Amino acid sequence: MKPNLRQLFLEHVGQTSDYPIMLEVERAEGVWLYGPNGQKWIDLISGVSVSAVGHGNPDVIDAICRQAHSHLHLMVYGEVIQSPQVRYAQRMAELLPGGLDSVYFVNSGSEAVEGALKLAKRYTGRTEMISFHNAYHGSTHGSLSVMGGEEYRNSYRPLLPDVRQLRFNCFEDLSQISTRTACVIIEPIQGEGGIMLPAPGFLQALRDRCSQTGTLLIFDEIQTGLGRTGTLYYFQQQGVIPDVLCTAKAFGGGMPLGAFIAPRAIMDCLKTNPVLGHITTFGGHPVCCAAGLAALEFTLREGLMDQTEAKGALYEQLLSAHPAVRQIRRAGLLMAVEFEDSALCARIVNRAVQTGLLTEWFLFHDTALRVAPPLTITREEIERSSHMLLEAIDWGTQHR
Repeated sequence: MKPNLRQLFLEHVGQTSDYPIMLEVERAEGVWLYGPNGQKWIDLISGVSVSAVGHGNPDVIDAICRQAHSHLHLMVYGEVIQSPQVRYAQRMAELLPGGLDSVYFVNSGSEAVEGALKLAKRYTGRTEMISFHNAYHGSTHGSLSVMGGEEYRNSYRPLLPDVRQLRFNCFEDLSQISTRTACVIIEPIQGEGGIMLPAPGFLQALRDRCSQTGTLLIFDEIQTGLGRTGTLYYFQQQGVIPDVLCTAKAFGGGMPLGAFIAPRAIMDCLKTNPVLGHITTFGGHPVCCAAGLAALEFTLREGLMDQTEAKGALYEQLLSAHPAVRQIRRAGLLMAVEFEDSALCARIVNRAVQTGLLTEWFLFHDTALRVAPPLTITREEIERSSHMLLEAIDWGTQHR
């Protein structure tokens, strides 16, 4: 008998766990995923905040097709002038504050972090790097070195030396940042830590300490960027400007694209001593940049950022009254729904997937599930998905 697609997936595609979700998706549109036999799911996680403008967004698809008809890859990054790169970088410089005007395009969030860490060491001439417990910055060796989850790091040691970790929202720990610290990298909202928001004044205190010690402050807004929390990037709500911004996920409009962004005076140090201080073959691929720029313009034109708070508040209102929900942590349409233990959360997540709702728990916080749908989700779809999730919660509490 000829093996089916599920069997071939397990046999020939590199796996990341013994328990993949195993949804077979033939097409996707808006917030909906469609299977081959009439199944459908509401996507509550957007590919982990990637599909912010909805699956199959016509503006993005049109931009991809137009650019594909023009040209694909031409030359390694930084050598040939390509209009999609230039236009996207120019648009980001127009929208970002604080002189964040030089965009280095890469392929992913992990690569953006890698480039930012290298940039900080090169610019400052220092070696110490500081991150935070329960932070997630990617899975490559450098980004893994500043990850805040020991379970995921131990099997790959030795990692980068001279890395120190502080406690998120602990003002006292900021005194450990010193004149030998090259950079502090932080998620302004901890994503895989379970949507942990910064305490009032914490990011400003961190900014002040970094400025006092000449340390570069890197914001990892890979999950929170491109409107998910109500502004283009969350730091714009806080009035605290980083020296380097890492972005990816929704930045590519559904295509693989990331970037680290800094003032030109900082970024220029990668050009000399040595030349080609950072390089990528496919970073800033013209099709990916065309898709990302189209998604950004769609977000701005449709006012999606202005809608996220009301949409997130509606979810919170509909879900928070359930007695099994211990807490909801939220910024815009980035939400964690907290339960009493991980076993209950797992039952709810699994039941939700079985009944047509795609969600998941967090890497470092398995007692909460994620709600981060495409920003295009409608009120009707919010109400429908909330009703489905409440039914899954009921089922999970009854089947202990």
